[in-house]
Amino acid sequence: MAVHERVREFYRNELVELQYADLFKEERYLHSPQAADITVEYPPNSPLKEVINFCANNYLGLSSHPTLIEAAKKGLEERGFGLSSVRFICGTQDQHKELEAKIADFLGMDDALLYSSCFDANGGVFEALLGEEDALISDELNHASVIDGIRLCKAERHRYRHSDIKELEQHLKQTQNKRFRMIVTDGVFSMDGVLAELDKICDLAEEYDAIVVVDDSHATGFVGKNGRGTHEYFDVMGRVDIITTTFGKALGGSSGGCIAGEKVFIDILRQRSRPYLFSNTLSPVVVAATIKAIELLKGSSTLRDKLLENSRYFRQRIREAGFEIKEGFHPIVPIMIHDAAIVQTMARELYAEGIYVIGFFYPVVPRGTARIRVQLSAAHEKRHIDQAVEAFSKVGRKLGVLK
Repeated sequence: MAVHERVREFYRNELVELQYADLFKEERYLHSPQAADITVEYPPNSPLKEVINFCANNYLGLSSHPTLIEAAKKGLEERGFGLSSVRFICGTQDQHKELEAKIADFLGMDDALLYSSCFDANGGVFEALLGEEDALISDELNHASVIDGIRLCKAERHRYRHSDIKELEQHLKQTQNKRFRMIVTDGVFSMDGVLAELDKICDLAEEYDAIVVVDDSHATGFVGKNGRGTHEYFDVMGRVDIITTTFGKALGGSSGGCIAGEKVFIDILRQRSRPYLFSNTLSPVVVAATIKAIELLKGSSTLRDKLLENSRYFRQRIREAGFEIKEGFHPIVPIMIHDAAIVQTMARELYAEGIYVIGFFYPVVPRGTARIRVQLSAAHEKRHIDQAVEAFSKVGRKLGVLK
């Protein structure tokens, strides 16, 4: 092996420290499609276990939807497995342009640009649009991909306390000497399931002549009257300048993402955005299935309505059982336990009871705010939810979380 022994030893110690600090991330192996009921191997080499999945981003239950599977098969047969190229060389098919037009129309934007993920979209938007003479103002709880994208940009960086509109305004006042100011926020904050106050943010942006960018990954497809996202929910469509989002959650759960916005932004990103210019284009399989997902959502509200009802029902039942939750309507439901050790034990006990959830604690969330994040899906039936609440209650009493 070419790696020096002292290097190996250093990283071995790093791994031990992660385990000692309870920060080591374990993977569970699924032996089934993504769904409400899944087959899991955990720990590795252990017998397979049937569990109910409450921790996927499969909000609309489309990950294994037969209509999307059929569309993906057709895309594979008609356009091949992959393009082996980037977009500006020979990686653009007619379907790529069709998907860009459909997602832009769905989001109420002029145009859109496809990426391999929303992580790449966030990595490619800021550097391409802003320079040293500009300023970026970011919510402190924005997603890691937004934070990494900002790091790549030479604009002056400012951070405001989570959803603190007054502090946001202070940053806008302090940066009035800059050429451009850009406000960036998650539409839905993934650890809490709460929404950014986009109406107030847009008011400030218009008053101080700032660009508004929203990562709407946990909203696209189901938040808002027609599922278009947080900008629809807050009635600010046409006032948000740029939306980044994913196809890997509600819109089928595979991969891919996009940036949507005014045509002038999209045109310049096509020329400058490095993850777009230097990454292979989206697979025809993903493109075909995502087009079908958008068509399904525009044709019917059935899945969206079921998801919102499942979220309402679970929130009501888990609250009645005595658990503390973050209020709201979103299918992300954080069950606040506050103690990191109990959260980890509780997740293991719930798995033994047939409920698959994950605990989150520092440094993923602030100290003292450890929680189990439950995520509802349109794929869940009431029997799934009832079984989950019963298991939470049983384990909660056993661990002293409930009296």
